Amino acid sequence: MSLDLDAIKAKLNQLNTTSDRKNNYFRPEPGKQRVRIVPYVHRKENPFLEMYFHYDIAKRTMLSPVTFGNADPVVEFAEKLKKTGDKDDWLMGRKIEPKMRTYVPVIVRGKESEGVKFWGFGKTIYSELLSIIADPDYGDITDLMNGRDIDVEFTPSEGPGQYPKTAIRVKPNTSPATEDKAIAKSILDQPQITDLFPEPTYEELETALQEWMNPENADSDTTSTQNSTTTNTSTTETVTKKTDVAEAFNDLFND
Repeated sequence: MSLDLDAIKAKLNQLNTTSDRKNNYFRPEPGKQRVRIVPYVHRKENPFLEMYFHYDIAKRTMLSPVTFGNADPVVEFAEKLKKTGDKDDWLMGRKIEPKMRTYVPVIVRGKESEGVKFWGFGKTIYSELLSIIADPDYGDITDLMNGRDIDVEFTPSEGPGQYPKTAIRVKPNTSPATEDKAIAKSILDQPQITDLFPEPTYEELETALQEWMNPENADSDTTSTQNSTTTNTSTTETVTKKTDVAEAFNDLFND
């Protein structure tokens, strides 16, 4: 049996692509770092990119097409669940709705040569940044010539039940984003956000949803030897909520 070189090359390309994507993220490290939000060249009027993600449906995080105004079968199913009048269905619908996370392109001070990275944060940091920009004393902190740097201080979780903390402080003085032509070029050549988060197809999300609700059918290759034991135990009276929702899927989603 000869080695499949095409498969090897495809896997290598996949690993390199994954590595490139990781290099395009800015994740604050413990302590203080300084960044500069720069314009998103693919949509210059607003660098704040509101992205919606599914965290509970697939074995990986998946971007929701509603981010771009496109149909999402998970969202459609969630809406139907919330309209059944059943409290548990409503809670399940809320659970599977995509959650928003905002990203902005930044250059990291001291690492400008690495090019533009994308910094993701939740509602608290997003609201704080918008409030600062809305303040006439600050204005457009993303301006390439007269914007402002931001100090980001990250405190890791201090123990079980504790959450990490991120605090920001916008510097009072304005400054150019860079005076280096190579770095300026890297800002203009920044990747698109969809390079980091590809939009899945409607069919891919539909499959992920069905597998999530019917996990026993998702790994058919590994369950063939388990069928004889699971068949007997499946006759018990106990039925999980996820199974109930799987049945509801057939009734609601396909009507």
